[in-house]
Amino acid sequence: MGEGKEGRPNRPFAGVTVLDFGQIYQGPYASLLLAKAGAFVIKIEPPSGEPGRRRAEPGKTVTFPFAMLNSNKHAVTLNLKTARGRELLLRMAARADVLLENFSPGTMDSLGVGWEEMHRANPRLIYATASGYGISGPDRDTLAMDMTIQAHSGVMSVNGPADGPPLRTGAIVLDFLGGIHLYAGIVTALYDREKSGLGRLVEIAMQEAAYPTLASSFDYFFRTGKIPPRTGNRQPALNSAPYNVYPATDGFVAIHIVTEAHWQKLLQAMGREDLAADSRFSSNAARVAHMDETDAVVSLWTAGLSREEIFARAKESRIPAAPVRNAAEVMNDAHMHSRGMLERIRHPELGEIVVPTTPLRIHGTEKVATSPAPRIGEHNALVYGSWLGLSGDEIAALKAEGVI
Repeated sequence: MGEGKEGRPNRPFAGVTVLDFGQIYQGPYASLLLAKAGAFVIKIEPPSGEPGRRRAEPGKTVTFPFAMLNSNKHAVTLNLKTARGRELLLRMAARADVLLENFSPGTMDSLGVGWEEMHRANPRLIYATASGYGISGPDRDTLAMDMTIQAHSGVMSVNGPADGPPLRTGAIVLDFLGGIHLYAGIVTALYDREKSGLGRLVEIAMQEAAYPTLASSFDYFFRTGKIPPRTGNRQPALNSAPYNVYPATDGFVAIHIVTEAHWQKLLQAMGREDLAADSRFSSNAARVAHMDETDAVVSLWTAGLSREEIFARAKESRIPAAPVRNAAEVMNDAHMHSRGMLERIRHPELGEIVVPTTPLRIHGTEKVATSPAPRIGEHNALVYGSWLGLSGDEIAALKAEGVI
């Protein structure tokens, strides 16, 4: 993804075939990144479809999140609860480079198609699995969802107002953190295979992916010996000010002052240069000690301006700030559309929608064109016929037997 000056497609994974058992968010995001880098991604679902489809409106086979996360994939159906289905998977694995799944640990093993069986079928195959707690350890079999991992990882404990209960993040953060790490693990294993010639078992635990996000909270605990409090929109370690969300005439803005130069520029933008000599605000340490008073000064300024007025003045003065925007505003963000990160496409069931392409950019290459997320089993004939070599009669028989 980039300027396209060389006219070379952005397909570093051209020739890489991925068997994608990803479901809901975590697995599908990892395989989306692979597909948008040129991999041939075969999305394998049970005949009823993966759980990400099951909230679709009557008469439709896709939801909006499904359409977002499954572009550029080839959908087939496969019933792994049948012997013929497992046999087909082994044949596919013998020709593939990556198998990706985010089932509960042991699910594929219980069906006889886990890492050991896949490795025997194809020693070069990279088997990548993502789960809440990993495939070993005492919590391995604990059921995990984004919200429960937010709780167990400590993320929820530091999220929310100081005088309120712990809150989950409004965004589905940990599923996507897991997906990003799963992609990174796959890419690392592909690189390793170039040297070793062998595939690897790659695993990602959402809890472990979440751990580094608490860096500021760990800092607070290390410095004070106290349990990190919930700080609302203030800095998690309570060691920086101003750092908060402030009211505007049409919503809110976030302002984070990092350096003393930023503070001086903010005073100028606010027309409050008189506070430069005020001992309460003369350093970051002083402002932290007088955090409520610091926030009151900033709020008095922001409350009389719109979000865009504040944002424009902050950009002009080189102050770290941004409007708090809603989902509709972000979906129509002119900046991301201009960069090609967001794209309007026509989906056969949903009509015109906005989908992400990929945040991974390799400059000097052309972006991979977006194809809409597929319908259930849309590519059965292509994958089982053209790719795997089955005849039309064999494919028809598999369908009649409930294998696909």
